[in-house]
Amino acid sequence: MLLARAPPPSPSAFNSPALSVRAFRRRRLAAPGAAATAASNPPSLRVGQRRKQVASVANPLVKHCVKLRDSAAYRRSCRRLVLVGLAPILEICRLGFAAIDCLLLLDGAEVPGELHELSGGNVVYVSATVMKKISGMQSVDSTEAIAVMHMPKHFCDLGDDEGGAGLDASFQSPKRILVLDGIQDPGNLGTLIRSACAFKWDGVFLLPACCDPFNEKALRAARGASLQLPIISGNWCDLHDLVTRYGMKMLAGHPESSSDGSEKTHVLSKELADSLMSESLCLVLGSEGNGLSEETVQACDLVSIPMEGIFESLNVSVAGGIFLFMLQPKQQTYSRISTP
Repeated sequence: MLLARAPPPSPSAFNSPALSVRAFRRRRLAAPGAAATAASNPPSLRVGQRRKQVASVANPLVKHCVKLRDSAAYRRSCRRLVLVGLAPILEICRLGFAAIDCLLLLDGAEVPGELHELSGGNVVYVSATVMKKISGMQSVDSTEAIAVMHMPKHFCDLGDDEGGAGLDASFQSPKRILVLDGIQDPGNLGTLIRSACAFKWDGVFLLPACCDPFNEKALRAARGASLQLPIISGNWCDLHDLVTRYGMKMLAGHPESSSDGSEKTHVLSKELADSLMSESLCLVLGSEGNGLSEETVQACDLVSIPMEGIFESLNVSVAGGIFLFMLQPKQQTYSRISTP
């Protein structure tokens, strides 16, 4: 009996990172000799071009990547970051906001076509031992690829730059700025940056004690938002300069049941959001463990989310999503940056 030939898949079927990752893994595991064949005859190499390989964890490139993964100070000095996993690499690159400095693949793997041009052909094949060392993971099942990427130009650490110049370069008449006060969990921080980007806020200001937004876990949670949205790292003096320069009103998310002696908080509502629509706002969110700093409580109008039941507060990324949605500008006030 003859079998009907299946129709060719639509082009949109190849636009999903998940589909690309599955195809990548099928090629790598297709047959016992497939890896050796791909290694000896990689299709992307030109005649006379040598295949770059790293098998030792003592290699300088491996040490550089591990230090990028582990040290925020080193990332900022090099203006580079490390992203682990083919799916997040594909997702971020498809947004058009990233430039790959170097792409590391497991031995025997093929370069995904869409990454070859973005990596400039700078691909290094590494052993499973090296991949585990760089990723910090015990298994390479989900870490077939690691990318060393350029840090976005719109990230600014005011401790290293002139304050005023850094603010002017990052923000142009901002209407909505999210301020994070001591957020140390990278998953929460990345999720908040993602929500700020989704609801058209103009940027994020990180006060001291926040974790690094280019921590690998924060990058995963942000899903590319940290490469699109202006992010500034500074202290309270820098924040006061920002607020004064742009005439911004300061609000802070705060549990109504808090017993710190502060004034009674306002309740977040549509009426409150509508009354603030014409204002330029800074919204400050504090860590779940320590809450808002005393300086934040004194400087801001406090706003709570009305809740029923026995719970005093929400997870900061959940609460932040509610605040960011309710207080979002009606019209987009900036153009997303399209260069890394």
